[in-house]
Amino acid sequence: MASWKDIRVLSKKDMDKRIARFSKLKGSDGGLPDSPLPECKRTLYAVIGFQPPKKGNKATTSPVGDNAAMMPAIAIAEGFNLGYAKAKPGCGPLMHNHDTNETFIPMTGTWRCEWNEGKKKLHADLKPYDVISFPPGVARRFMNVTKGEPNKEHLLMFVIGGNQPKAEFTPLAMQRCLAYAAEQAAASPKTKAKAKVAAKTRAKPKSASTAKAVTRAKPKTRLAAKAA
Repeated sequence: MASWKDIRVLSKKDMDKRIARFSKLKGSDGGLPDSPLPECKRTLYAVIGFQPPKKGNKATTSPVGDNAAMMPAIAIAEGFNLGYAKAKPGCGPLMHNHDTNETFIPMTGTWRCEWNEGKKKLHADLKPYDVISFPPGVARRFMNVTKGEPNKEHLLMFVIGGNQPKAEFTPLAMQRCLAYAAEQAAASPKTKAKAKVAAKTRAKPKSASTAKAVTRAKPKTRLAAKAA
């Protein structure tokens, strides 16, 4: 802890770099394994911190995704990170874990925070300014569950410890991501076109020349059979 003799004096210009105006925040709806999924559609805003973590496997990423982690409003490394999530009812991330504490504070609407997975899954619904704090190592997710406003986005604040926090999606979450990617690939026009070409090739009748060759060969085959 600095003593009063060491207290710094900051200029207005220096302090302006540490002010994030909500109206000017730049969010991202991509950069996470579950970003393409319709039930996971949300916008994430990196407000304070969020230095990109060192890359691990495909399930490991920054809590705000690779995109938002590159543009925090206040780019500092002072032991904690703060951001916002904006989503419509029914939307939120898949189950994931963090290597540091994560705390949620709804700003508007009602948000459901779930933890554990499978049969042991539990949840708590939070109203504005309620707080829930998850320790490291616990699978968790959040989802907007506001009633009566199906098309209105609401805001959730999250505070995450550390300078380079990691998010890691659970095996079940990654299975869902892979399954959705396969579904989209199968439904793409290019894939359908290839399937049609393959089907036509399989069903294509033999050419006339090939048919004649087969016809000419048949008598010889019968004569050979009599000789045998």
